[in-house]
Amino acid sequence: MISGIIASPGVAFGKALLLEEENIIVNKKKILHKEIENEINRFYIARKKSLKQLKKIQIKTKKNLGKKKEEIFESHILLLEDIELEKEVLYLIKKKNFSAELSIKKIINNQIKSLKKIKDEYLRNRIIDIQDIGKRLLKNILNINTSRLKNISQKSILIAQDLTPSETAQINLKNIIGFITEIGSKTSHTSIMARSLEIPAIVGTKNITKIVKNEDFIILNGLTNNIIINPSIKEIKKFKKLQKKYLKNKKKLMSLKNLPTITKDGIKIEIGANIGNCEDVSRAKKYGAECIGLYRTEFLFMDRNNLPSEEEQYKAYKLVTKKVNNGYVIIRTMDIGGDKNLSYMKFPKEENPFLGWRAIRVSIDRIEILNNQLKAILRASAFGKVKILFPMIISLEEVLFLKKKIKILKKELSSKNIKFDKKIEIGVMIETPSSALIAKNLAKEVDFFSIGTNDLTQYTLAVDRGNDLISHLYNPLHPAVLKLIKKVINASHKEGKWTSICGELAGEKKSTALLLGLKIDKLSMNPSSIPYIKQIIRKSNFKKAKELAKKVLNESSSKKILKLIKKFNDRLKIF
Repeated sequence: MISGIIASPGVAFGKALLLEEENIIVNKKKILHKEIENEINRFYIARKKSLKQLKKIQIKTKKNLGKKKEEIFESHILLLEDIELEKEVLYLIKKKNFSAELSIKKIINNQIKSLKKIKDEYLRNRIIDIQDIGKRLLKNILNINTSRLKNISQKSILIAQDLTPSETAQINLKNIIGFITEIGSKTSHTSIMARSLEIPAIVGTKNITKIVKNEDFIILNGLTNNIIINPSIKEIKKFKKLQKKYLKNKKKLMSLKNLPTITKDGIKIEIGANIGNCEDVSRAKKYGAECIGLYRTEFLFMDRNNLPSEEEQYKAYKLVTKKVNNGYVIIRTMDIGGDKNLSYMKFPKEENPFLGWRAIRVSIDRIEILNNQLKAILRASAFGKVKILFPMIISLEEVLFLKKKIKILKKELSSKNIKFDKKIEIGVMIETPSSALIAKNLAKEVDFFSIGTNDLTQYTLAVDRGNDLISHLYNPLHPAVLKLIKKVINASHKEGKWTSICGELAGEKKSTALLLGLKIDKLSMNPSSIPYIKQIIRKSNFKKAKELAKKVLNESSSKKILKLIKKFNDRLKIF
C-alpha cells in the first residue's frame, strides 16, 4: 500500500499505464560559426510550432474546463514569447556557439535552480510550468513527438514521475480514469486541473514508478489516500462498494445545494466559499455557496511583472460582485508575505517571514498599494453587496488607522461623484493570539470577524505547519486554539456582531458539529466541501452541539477532545 497527497478525490480501478520519463539527449558539442544562422532558425521554427500547439491546448482547455484554467496556458504562451528568453537564446548561440537545444536546456535549468531556492509554494510550482515549456521547445527542436498520451485505447490509471499541465489538459476521460505521480503538490496547476476534471488523483508518492509495472491492477483511493497494487478479489469488492457509496453520496449531497443550511432545531448557519478569482464564483454556486466568504485578492497580484492598477483591480472586483448576484462578497486586502512573495517587489530577507513583513503590514507601509486597493473595492461596492476584510491584525491602532483611511478615500470618491456603498461593512481577520485576546475591543470598532484558523493555530502553538519535523504538532482542535475561537465568538456576539471561520477548519467534516456548538455564525470553505458540511448541519441538533462544545471546552487534552468529537459524530451516522 502506497500513499501521497490527495490532489483530487474519488476512487478508480484499472490497469496501470506507466509513462516512462523521457530522456531527451542534448548534444553538448559546440557549433561552427557558419552554423549560427541555422541554429537561430531552428529556435524560431520550434518556438512557432510550440506556440501553435499551446494555442490549440488553450482553446480545448477553455472549452472543457473554463477560462481560468485556460489562463494557465496563456502564461505558458507569454513565457515562450518573452523577449528576455529570446535574447538569452540568441546570446548563447551567437557568443557561446551553443546549439539551439543546448541553449534552451541551459536557460531552463538556470531558471529552475533559481525557483528551487524560493520557499513560496506557489512560485515553486512554477518549476513544473517552466519544465513543461522547456520540454516542449526541446522536443520541437529535435523533432520528437510532444504528446505521450496519444493512442491510449483501454481504461487506464496513469503512473508517471510527473504530469505537466499541458498533458493533464489533454487527458481523454474515456480511457484515463485516474493518475498517480511521484512529484506534485495540492496547489500545483496539474492538481488544480485534476479537480476541475473530477478525475481521482494522488500526487507526491515519491517512488511509484519504481514499484508499479505496466498492466499491474491498481486501486486508487483518493478518499483516504491509499494506492493498492494487484489487490485481492476481496479488496476489489470492498473498494467497489466504497466507490459506489462515494458516487451515490456525491449525487445525494449535490441535491442539497439549494436547500437552506438549518439544524434540526431551526438554527441557520450561512455557508460561503473561499475563492481566488472570478472563475471560482461559478464553482462556488455549483456547490451551493450562499455567499463568497473570502475573496483572496493576492492572486491578482501574483504571477505577473508589476502591481495591478486601481482600474484593473476595480474591474476584477466588480466582475466578482456582479457575478455573486443576491449574495455578498467579502474582499480581503492583499495578503502577501510569509510564504507568498512577489517577484517584482523587493521583500527583505527574514529569518521568520511568517512573523515578519506580511499582509496588512505591507499594505500600511506601501500606502499607495492600500489606497489603490481600497478605492477599487469601494468602487466595486456600487454593483452589489461588498464587505472589506483586513488580514493579520494585531492591534486596535491598526484598525483605527484603516477606518480613518477608508473615511478619507470615501471623501475623495464622493468629491469626484463616484458611486460606492456608503455603509460598506468592515471586518478583520482573527489569526493571531493578540487579536483574539483583544477581540472585545476590536468588536466595538468593526462589523464582523473572520477567524483564519490556519494561522491562528500556527501562531498559538508556535508550530510552522510547513515544517515536516513538527507538522504533527499542528492541531486546530488543541484546547488553547478552541478557547481562543470561543472567546472571539463571544466578544462579537456581545457587541451584536457576527463571526465566520474561513480557515481549513471550516471545511473539516469532523469539526462541524463542534463549531456549531461554539455558536459560530458563518463558515466559508473550499466550494467542494460545502455539500458535506451542509449535510452535517442539517442532520445536527444545535442544543446537543452546544452540550458537546461545553464538554470540549472543559477538556485540557487534545486526545480526549478528539474522542468526544468522534463519539458525537458517530451518532450522526453520516461519516
